[in-house]
Amino acid sequence: MRPIFLIAACGMLSACMTEDDWGNVEGPKVAVVNSAGASIGTAEMQPRSGGTYLRVEVQGLPPGEHGLHLHSVGRCEGPGFQSAGSHWNPASKQHGHLNPQGAHLGDLPNMTVSSNGHGRLVFLVNVPAIADADGTSLVIHAKADDYRTDPSGNSGDRIACAVLAAPAQP
Repeated sequence: MRPIFLIAACGMLSACMTEDDWGNVEGPKVAVVNSAGASIGTAEMQPRSGGTYLRVEVQGLPPGEHGLHLHSVGRCEGPGFQSAGSHWNPASKQHGHLNPQGAHLGDLPNMTVSSNGHGRLVFLVNVPAIADADGTSLVIHAKADDYRTDPSGNSGDRIACAVLAAPAQP
């Protein structure tokens, strides 16, 4: 059973951070991989008293807005990353911060990727740990999340993935 927590608000979505907020302490970095399994960047977690800071940095994605979500299984098997399971949603909510019946705990802000393919996002998830027995993955989608359409915000295909926490071994 997963604990229930809330994602903080930045504007309407999550607590967006700056590098100054991140501080000098680096957390463990994991690879963000594309559908071919090639590393295209990193995801880094830093537990703090107010939750868990996540920093995602990628290179080589199509320009534009991309939905990011925490998924319920710590596996990233390409090409479609279906192994990551559905959104992390222990409270059985609808999808999206703009959905009156939402939001999943896995709902995160969109990441903007520049014309040169570089994307970077730092944000706070108000949970002390974003892992359980099934592990947790971060999935990047092909399109922007509309923050309201269940189950995934019309964010399209899964195009990149990072295992934030692997499933527990029996």
